[in-house]
Amino acid sequence: MTSSTSHPGPGSPRTPDRSPFFDNAKFLLIVLVALGHSWEEVITPDTPGLRALHNLVYCFHMPAFILLSGHFSRSFTARPDQIRRLLGGVLAPYLIFETLYSLVYHWVRGTELAITPTSPTYLCWFLIALFVWRITTPIWNSVRHALPIALVVSLAAGTTAVGGELALCRVLMFLPWFVLGLRLRPEHFARLRTRAARVIAVPVFAGALALAYWLSPNPSDDWLSSDADATVLQVSLVRYLLLKLALFAVTALLVAAFLALVPGRRTWITAFGAVTLYPYLLHGLLVRVAEHYGFFRTVGAAGLAGQLGLSALVMAMVVLLSTKPVRVLVRPLVEPRFPGRLLPRTPTPAPTPVTVPAGAAEREKSLVR
Repeated sequence: MTSSTSHPGPGSPRTPDRSPFFDNAKFLLIVLVALGHSWEEVITPDTPGLRALHNLVYCFHMPAFILLSGHFSRSFTARPDQIRRLLGGVLAPYLIFETLYSLVYHWVRGTELAITPTSPTYLCWFLIALFVWRITTPIWNSVRHALPIALVVSLAAGTTAVGGELALCRVLMFLPWFVLGLRLRPEHFARLRTRAARVIAVPVFAGALALAYWLSPNPSDDWLSSDADATVLQVSLVRYLLLKLALFAVTALLVAAFLALVPGRRTWITAFGAVTLYPYLLHGLLVRVAEHYGFFRTVGAAGLAGQLGLSALVMAMVVLLSTKPVRVLVRPLVEPRFPGRLLPRTPTPAPTPVTVPAGAAEREKSLVR
């Protein structure tokens, strides 16, 4: 998610190849994130169509976001200025919103009030995961066959009992998408932005939606959210590996199809795509408050009309949370300034030594005499 127009991702280095295409993609993805979180609140056994649409979105929207995050992390070398942007643009907002979400959960759900930065709440997991992925970027940029290695790490994470601290399960399972983003170049994205690719993308999504409807209510959210191992999913090791590889293949196809459909020209959504960290962090608070006041029960009772109305309202909410007045209001929380007193002192430059020409010293001594 991008925190400002000055750089493409929170805590990321500046990149020369920024284009409207990437901002358009990120805005559309944040809309899908917010829709997915809202649809979850009204999905029931009587809404198989909405469940299928939800599963389709969850199959590719976070992998696509993570892939773009990796693409914009390619020049990260852990320079001091990059580390400071990472601390101020990712870690600080994580700590702030982890605290806010803990307070909101205590209020709306009555959970025990406990600030636990090592156990991300709700959607805060992405920030701590992004921090870990980006800080390890120099490692992935310095080894050969980084993508196959990341894929092995991801599969291995699902065969072991990985704890939930620091969203480690998701950090490892989603890792291949970040590494893939590191490996992609602008020309790779250009190959998707052709008429032929767009024509193919439409039936790909139509077929995927039909498949999701046929499989509904499977696959479960645990498969799609990549936060559960084979033991939790209650499948054998072989079955887990085969299904996970199949899911990787389907997700890759959907991510490519989505990117093929993203407009490459500047549109009214382009500017909003440069500030997606704002709606990402804020919309979850509104979802939980709406849940507390029974809004989603009313929507669910309205049937299809309620689902359509909810979808339109969520899209409008994302736009609103991306506007300048909202950003100005909450900027100290989303984009806190790095404390100036923590900056290293600029060392006083050493005086430039004066080079004395050969023989000058002897001449000066003779004059003194």
